[in-house]
Amino acid sequence: MRYTRQNVFIEYDDIGNGVPLLLIHAFPFDRTMWRAQIAGVQQPYRVIAPDLRGFGRSSETDGRPVTMDQYAADLSALLDSLNVPHAIVGGLSMGGYIALAYLAQYPDRVKGLILANTRALPDSAEARQARLINAARVRAEGVSFLIDALSPKMLGPTAKSELNVTVRSMIARQRAQGLASALLGMAARPDRTPLLSAIKVPTLIITGSADVLISPTDSEALCAAIPQSTLVRIPDAGHLSNLDKADAFNDALRAFRSKVS
Repeated sequence: MRYTRQNVFIEYDDIGNGVPLLLIHAFPFDRTMWRAQIAGVQQPYRVIAPDLRGFGRSSETDGRPVTMDQYAADLSALLDSLNVPHAIVGGLSMGGYIALAYLAQYPDRVKGLILANTRALPDSAEARQARLINAARVRAEGVSFLIDALSPKMLGPTAKSELNVTVRSMIARQRAQGLASALLGMAARPDRTPLLSAIKVPTLIITGSADVLISPTDSEALCAAIPQSTLVRIPDAGHLSNLDKADAFNDALRAFRSKVS
C-alpha cells in the first residue's frame, strides 16, 4: 500500500486486527525485515510496517540529511492517514532512534514503546565521523561496500545460513541517496537520555547476547533508566534479533501485549 504526502510517498504493510503496532526498520534495510513479525504477531496486533523515505519502495531522497525527527513526522502522518491516533511504536537499531524521536514529538500518541538493539546515546565523535565518511563513499561508490562491511555483523553465530543471503540482498537493493541521507541524519541525532526517565508508557527492550554493533549493556542502560520497562535478552541473537531469532522475538512481542492497555 502507498501513502502520499507533499510529494513524498511511503509504501507500507498494514496487516492484522489487534492493537496497532508500528514497526520501524533498521539501517540499511526496509520493511521486509519484519516479515516474520507480520506473519507471527498479526494477532494480537495490527502490524503497520513502512519503508522509511529513501528505503525500499518509498520515495527517493536527494542525499541530504533526513533527521530522525523527519522520519518520525512521516510516520505520524502515515498513522493519521490510517485513522490510528494511538499505537505501540517499536523500532530496531536506527528504527529505535526514530521511535524515541516519535515519542519526543508525539508522546500522547504512544501507547507502548519497543526498543530493540538500540540506544539513546548519540554517536561518539569517532562514530559520527565514520558515518560522514560512509555517506560520502556510498554516494560515490554505491551500496556494494556496505554489504561486505555490515552483513557479517548483523547475525549471531547460530543464525541459519539462508539468513545471510537475506541480509545481503536486502542491503543490495537499497539506493545510495537514501542511505546517505540516513547516515547523515543518524550522525546528527541528539542525546535522548534525558527523555528516558519521563517515559510513562510500558516499554519493552530487546537485545541479543551476540549483538556486536549495539552492546547488550546499552539495552541494560535503557532498562535502568525507563520506569515501566522490561528487558528481554535473546541468547545467541545478533543485531537483527527479530530476523536472527524470530520465534523468541515474536514471543516477547506477544507477552508485551498484556502490559499495554
